[in-house]
Amino acid sequence: MKRLNFLDSAFLLAENRKTPMHVGGLNLFTLPRGADEKKFLHHLADQLRSSQDLQSPFGECIKTGPLGLLGPAYWEPDESLDLDFHIRHSALPRPGRYRELFALTSRLHGTLLDRNRPLWEMHLIEGLPNRQFAVYSKYHHAAIDGARAIHLTQSMFSTSARTRLHDSPLSMESQQRYRALLEQHRPAAASDQEIRNVAEALKERLDTGVHVYSALKRATEAWMGKGGALSLPWLNVPRSSINTKVDGARRFVAQSWPFARVHAIGKALDGTFNDAVLAMCAGALRLYMQNHGERHKQSLKAMVPVSLRRAGDIDSSNAVGAISADLGTNIRDPLKRFATIQASVQAGKELFKEMKPQEAALMLQVLQMPGFVLMPLGLMSRFPPFSTVISNVPGPRQPMYWNGARLDGMYPASIVTEGVALNITLITYDQNVDFGIVACRRTMPQVQRMIDYMEQSLVELEDAADLSRPKARRAVGKKARAKARTKAKAKTRVKAKPGTKPRPKVA
Repeated sequence: MKRLNFLDSAFLLAENRKTPMHVGGLNLFTLPRGADEKKFLHHLADQLRSSQDLQSPFGECIKTGPLGLLGPAYWEPDESLDLDFHIRHSALPRPGRYRELFALTSRLHGTLLDRNRPLWEMHLIEGLPNRQFAVYSKYHHAAIDGARAIHLTQSMFSTSARTRLHDSPLSMESQQRYRALLEQHRPAAASDQEIRNVAEALKERLDTGVHVYSALKRATEAWMGKGGALSLPWLNVPRSSINTKVDGARRFVAQSWPFARVHAIGKALDGTFNDAVLAMCAGALRLYMQNHGERHKQSLKAMVPVSLRRAGDIDSSNAVGAISADLGTNIRDPLKRFATIQASVQAGKELFKEMKPQEAALMLQVLQMPGFVLMPLGLMSRFPPFSTVISNVPGPRQPMYWNGARLDGMYPASIVTEGVALNITLITYDQNVDFGIVACRRTMPQVQRMIDYMEQSLVELEDAADLSRPKARRAVGKKARAKARTKAKAKTRVKAKPGTKPRPKVA
């Protein structure tokens, strides 16, 4: 049996009918040439059910003691495993557009997983045009995080359209094959790095206290108004229409953008791809607020999950941390907004600089302590820790296939909670950035408009970075653009100081 860690148990404890705590996604495929859709999908379903020796978490359920989840909890093999319950075959109602696909995904994503069984489901969905089919899957967050979900995906599929797998993608054989593939591409480590002597182990323990103390000191300074660009949970977070109580109904929408297009913005503005993603989402949220009659003097804040998973770790259920990012939604100029985001993210990274995963996890638990009081009291919507969640999950950068069916897109579906009714998660897959947006249906019934707002925000950033102009004209504006960025960054510091193929889209 494998014991659940603190974070795993926390996801189970926080779950109720209104806030399901599972993550998942919608994968879109194109059938191999000449394949019959019904026969092909029936074969996939039979292959999925063909093994009883399953990799974690497919064959394991939760076991608790007398104290329930307040005491030790473990994953143990399910002696009554029924794969027919977990693997389901569905068909879309006509006309089978993405609208119907998203409606089905929204309904499936809003239902709780059965805790008496292994905490996952997989739905094979037929009825799409253009010889496409979809697979919606969900796993409890106590079992996997985003990075492990990508490992699971890659262990199930192949990089060759000609490869045909004969064992179940859920099987231990599939995991072992994937693990061996990772080992082949892992650089050999020097022997002196593999063996740690007593002095090094002692130094690590001493450093842990120093790193955490230093981070706590910087966090305290931020609460006193001396943290510069550093953003923290619950610090200067405005109450918006997103930060409300939620119910169990969900809305899911998705869209893809070319990776090169988003990456070019980060490069042109001397930032990163992640900075560009946050700026794209920030501009969309600003438009959403404006078009819903909201004006906030303080900027919206986003929780940005950060993977703490060590290279080659495909077994840990959760190895994730988070930083808080100022989205600059109260700033009209997109260049100044980008600089604000960039400075905030850098300050968040500095907070965890030189920390090991265990130290970062400890620090994050300390920062999230108010939530353990507010959540049981139902006060998270009155005192939201952040405005939304924006998560970037690196995916495979080459095309993937499932028995010859090309994987066209990977659209993640994550969690919304009380006080945080919107979640934006993206996966970088092949040449695209695949966004999956999940919202509480009651709070944000028109969340599909976020797709249009994100495109408008992307165009605004391209115009600001001169990427929509010819190259000859771009060079002319280079000095002016650099000057604007410098002013924006300086203003951010001054502000802080006084406080001393087709892609899915809903029409």
